[in-house]
Amino acid sequence: MFHTRSSSYALIRHAGLSYFPLAFIARLPFAMMTVGVLTLVVGERGSVTLGGLNSAAAGIGTALAGPLLGAAADRLGQRRVLVPVGLMNAALLGAFVLVVSSAAADLAVLAMSVLIGASAPQIAPMSRTRLVAIIKRWIRPNQRERVLSSTMAYESAADETVFIVGPFLVGLLATAIAPWVAIAGAALLTLVFVTRFALHPTGRLDPGVHDTQHQQAPARQLARLPLLTVVAGTLGIGFFFGATLTSLTGFLADGGDGDRAGLLYGVMGIGSAGLALGSAAFPARFSLRARWLVFGSLMLAAAIAYAGARSELTIVVALAVLGCGIGPTLVSQYSLAAKLSPAGRSATTMTMLGSAVVVGQALASAVTGVVVDRLGPDAALVLPAVTAAFVVAAGVAHAASAPRTDRRPEPVPA
Repeated sequence: MFHTRSSSYALIRHAGLSYFPLAFIARLPFAMMTVGVLTLVVGERGSVTLGGLNSAAAGIGTALAGPLLGAAADRLGQRRVLVPVGLMNAALLGAFVLVVSSAAADLAVLAMSVLIGASAPQIAPMSRTRLVAIIKRWIRPNQRERVLSSTMAYESAADETVFIVGPFLVGLLATAIAPWVAIAGAALLTLVFVTRFALHPTGRLDPGVHDTQHQQAPARQLARLPLLTVVAGTLGIGFFFGATLTSLTGFLADGGDGDRAGLLYGVMGIGSAGLALGSAAFPARFSLRARWLVFGSLMLAAAIAYAGARSELTIVVALAVLGCGIGPTLVSQYSLAAKLSPAGRSATTMTMLGSAVVVGQALASAVTGVVVDRLGPDAALVLPAVTAAFVVAAGVAHAASAPRTDRRPEPVPA
């Protein structure tokens, strides 16, 4: 236990105490992007369908550009990629407020959403890449497995918290001031904190700076089935986020309280962040694939209860239980991805997972928005259960394709 704690302190020492709050704040704009676009378009243009389509457009931009940005960071280093991308994204977010409130055509708004998604700085996968690089360089081989698990638990808890806090901030700002303030705030956070994260000293430690071409695995190894099933699992988590938030928005909007959706959505973050952090204490015999299946099944059970809810209190209870399932599931998926990542492709792998979450959230937001408009909010409450079933199915597929993946010892780098 003493050596494990010493190794964890070594990780913190090499990263620096300021790194963790900086990385946390820097990923907030990414979590605010999809929900902020949805809220602003719905508020200015009065259509949930159009708002969902813009969220989907942002997700498409992320899907197209996200893995490419990760590959560029593996080859050029994170600083050379994050600084220009962050500045571009901040400018696009600021311009988006003006475009949506103007008489511009809906197609122009959709084009802006695609560009916003394509230029979104994916701080979470970049942060994981940096911390994994520190672990491989400075942590003793016999301690790496435990420290890696703890690190992925923290990172997933941070992601969960951010993906709850982001919509919460959007809902709070939209309710207290105006929907455009959330997008403007995201632009300011991107300009200041993403740039600061890009220039942090840990930016010199990412594998893309040190790996040679001979050490970098071929890109085709990213298409291996075990890794693809993990990407599919995180895509399902994104589906769940989008379906839950949009269906909740539709349900509350039916009663005239749509702006409160972000506030109620934050209930999920309590159990999610707590259990994500606590998952590092799970015994080794409780394997990663088993955790995925167990907590994914908990998500599914709570989502079924959510589907049958017709009162605000019942929905809040269901959301609280849902949070207990999401956190450990996401931790398991990212831990598996860290082990399955091909040599020299860490940033690409982590960006694939981060993009999958955003793409899933955006697409599910679009589909759920259409269901709300055409079939009503009660029908849309069923969709989170469908997405939770997808997460469980991906876990089953992973267990079948790589039954011993999470027991394989991490190779010691040369």
